[in-house]
Amino acid sequence: MAQPLPAAAGIIAARLRPGRRRPFVLGIAGAQGSGKSTIARALAARFGCPVLSLDDLYLDGAARQRLAETVHPLLRTRGVPGTHDVAAGLAAIEALAHGPALLPRFDKARDEPGGPERVAGPADMLILEGWCLGARPQAAAELVAPVNDLERAHDAGGRWRRWVNAQLAGAYQALWARIDQLVFLAAPGFEVVADWRIEQEHAAHGPMSDADVRRFVQYYERLTRHMLRHGHAWADLTLHLDADRRPRD
Repeated sequence: MAQPLPAAAGIIAARLRPGRRRPFVLGIAGAQGSGKSTIARALAARFGCPVLSLDDLYLDGAARQRLAETVHPLLRTRGVPGTHDVAAGLAAIEALAHGPALLPRFDKARDEPGGPERVAGPADMLILEGWCLGARPQAAAELVAPVNDLERAHDAGGRWRRWVNAQLAGAYQALWARIDQLVFLAAPGFEVVADWRIEQEHAAHGPMSDADVRRFVQYYERLTRHMLRHGHAWADLTLHLDADRRPRD
């Protein structure tokens, strides 16, 4: 007997609208700690489909070090657009349309790609989850002023944020275009994101202090706030969450 789905996953399952394209790609977007992975796993168990996370597409440490040396030092830290192998994600989706596929996996403990996972195919459905799925680039005027202490101290001239925005405007849009139905988990505000991420760190007995986490989420703040303002317009379904990650709709 199928297990009951978490509330948000149940709402999503009831509103799925698979089209004719295979695999049907369900995208789940939301800020750090919003429950994307938990919801994706629940839906994958219900529908018997694989999950690919945007996190699994991170570049290896050597590639990010080259970006840090040639573009901007902040690119040593994974997360923002430009630190993923988007082509690998598109290739995995295409492979699943025709047969078994090797899905990329990333080992966060090592901060390096892990061994790929072989999944059965061709697949009727794939769940793709990630913090900035569906995001459109910001206008140039929105990039002028820094949004937090990280940008003020380490990107005063705006080179990092302009480069990240350019990456988002490029290859990432091709990956977003492969999403057939996009769900946006809208946090009640950016202020809860650090608290959610701290909860995750404590639950996993991770090495980061609360202060480390609050600094880390600043890498994501600009685009997260951008999505909180506009994500509902880009998504097919928006679930507004409360501070406990429960749908308010």
